[in-house]
Amino acid sequence: MISITGVSKRFGDVEAISDVSLEIRPGETFALLGPNGSGKSTTLKCVVGLSAPNAGQIRINGYDVYKRPREARRLLSYLPQRAGFPESLTIREVADFYGRLRLTAPGRYSEVAASTRFEFNGLSDRPVGTLSGGMLQRLGLLVACLPDVPVLILDEPMINLDPEGAVRFRDFLLRMKEQGKTIVFSSHILTDVEQLADRVGIFVGGRLASVQSVDALREALNRQARMRLTVSPLDCRLVDAALQAGAREARVDGQALVVTSSPEARLLILKALQTAGADILQFTTEEPSLEDFYMTYLRESRMAKENGHEN
Repeated sequence: MISITGVSKRFGDVEAISDVSLEIRPGETFALLGPNGSGKSTTLKCVVGLSAPNAGQIRINGYDVYKRPREARRLLSYLPQRAGFPESLTIREVADFYGRLRLTAPGRYSEVAASTRFEFNGLSDRPVGTLSGGMLQRLGLLVACLPDVPVLILDEPMINLDPEGAVRFRDFLLRMKEQGKTIVFSSHILTDVEQLADRVGIFVGGRLASVQSVDALREALNRQARMRLTVSPLDCRLVDAALQAGAREARVDGQALVVTSSPEARLLILKALQTAGADILQFTTEEPSLEDFYMTYLRESRMAKENGHEN
């Protein structure tokens, strides 16, 4: 459905994305995951025709986005990371304007508001300038859904949504998926990606570092879960004991022993520490942060290249 081949984009001397290649399948929900500044938004802007790449090609259903823009853009709807609307217009006026712009049928606003559950509870005549950040984001999502197109491209769609709005958005994405829509969204929040995506593209430093299924991502995250242990005595020999018992990493951090391992290895590691003479006074588990995930990924990628293996 979406084919991205060798795409690079520079802004002056800064290379925002470099040699990005990706195939997104029809009916797939695909997430672009990465820290801020990793190239996700630039990639999406190139895909929708807002920022021409310096190199490479992008096709949507066979249409080159920059050689046949009219045909390509008719197939998609796009929500930017920060959608802006005229502050003097009301919610309904904004929806009507964009509905006419995309040639949607009369009454489409009410239909979409009901089907997506992005209703505004009697606030449709309220000026946009008085809306909260979460309400603005809901309006942006509603506007993006007005055209009945096969491809939805959403840049950080969960930003500013309150818990209720986030639940509605997840339900909405699942309904769109059931209708066979191809959905591409970006996020820097791991839980969003785990819950919503079929596959994930991991962006690091302007490069598409890896593409994997959500199951593979979840497995990678499980391998990076940490235990923080208060032990007595705190001895550096315990680091070796943990590593020999299956820990991926082990180190002394202040007054604690920090061990990274898969959940399956935890019991073996605890037993090994006790065998080595440690009295375990307390331990807590810590889920890896996004930054931890990227740092580990980069380190392992670097080691693989040094050993002559490509990911």
